[in-house]
Amino acid sequence: MRLLGRWLAAQVGRAFLAAWAIASLVFLLSRLDAAKATDLLLGETDNLGTAVLRADADTIQHQARQAIEQRLGLAEPLFYTTRTQQAGTVSWHWHGLHNQYHRWLVGLLHGHLGLSFRDGQPIGPRWRAALAYTIPLTFLALLGAIVGALLVGLVLADGPQAALSGWRAGLHTLLTGLQGLPLFALALGLLFAFANPDMLNILPAYAGSPDDEELWGQRALRLVLPVLALVLAVLPELALLLAHTLRHELSTGYATTARAKGLSNGKLLRRHALPNAILPLLTALAGLLPALVAGAVVVETIFALPGTGRLLAEAVAMHDYPVVVAGVLFTALARLLALALADALYAWADPRIRLVP
Repeated sequence: MRLLGRWLAAQVGRAFLAAWAIASLVFLLSRLDAAKATDLLLGETDNLGTAVLRADADTIQHQARQAIEQRLGLAEPLFYTTRTQQAGTVSWHWHGLHNQYHRWLVGLLHGHLGLSFRDGQPIGPRWRAALAYTIPLTFLALLGAIVGALLVGLVLADGPQAALSGWRAGLHTLLTGLQGLPLFALALGLLFAFANPDMLNILPAYAGSPDDEELWGQRALRLVLPVLALVLAVLPELALLLAHTLRHELSTGYATTARAKGLSNGKLLRRHALPNAILPLLTALAGLLPALVAGAVVVETIFALPGTGRLLAEAVAMHDYPVVVAGVLFTALARLLALALADALYAWADPRIRLVP
């Protein structure tokens, strides 16, 4: 138990360090292009009129730009040092702790994600409100994909060993076709099939912000299509991988011996083949959570769900880089923690695997 605790602490520490490094790189690169955000805000406030002289207009515009940069914290140096080159001589200037990166890093350590370039407001509350939609959506899709992959994989493997036939072959073909469809096509297809007055029209078309007086059942119905779109996007890969691995296990010597002793094919699958086939599935699960987080960008935009995906899409369109950096940090943490979770599940599924901090 003590070894497991040290290993978990080491894995989580590495995940946070890697996420910090990725977010720092994105932060520095985004600030190199911060002039676009300033130009957008300057264009919104540029009401100089035709009667103002050109010189006065340039002066007013310059003062407005300086005010915007001061408000957004862009007037300070970007990093601790800057490199300049004059007359062939390269020199380095130390700016101390008064720079944009240090201020962002200190704020991050205190739980502050920064200020929006769009309106100058803290983006932490905005992200917390968005996560209140994304976390349930992602969790339900993750649970549905895992359960669905186990059921479908067992069904596909529980058949003739020579080749798939009948309805199992049709199900395999359907999963293969779904695997080749992009997520936006799946989401639009579900909208057309289940939220179209000319078709079934049994589910809400949009999952947007619910009313306070809306019943929980109605709120749950709004999540059916977004969750189903995410599940269908990742289920085929997991189910086909598990089915292939199970069929391979059923062709091994221990499976033949178990059948000779009278064990039914269903019990052989559940008791013996599935535990041995679970490790390849865990490898796929390591990339499942970040794939769902990335897929939320598409799903939340299509179904008008005010989650992190929609927030990121709007931030990229408006060059609101602090929001984008927070999204990169969130996605990187999800990816790295998923890898750590997969390693822990490896050790749980196979006692021969030893955890080394």
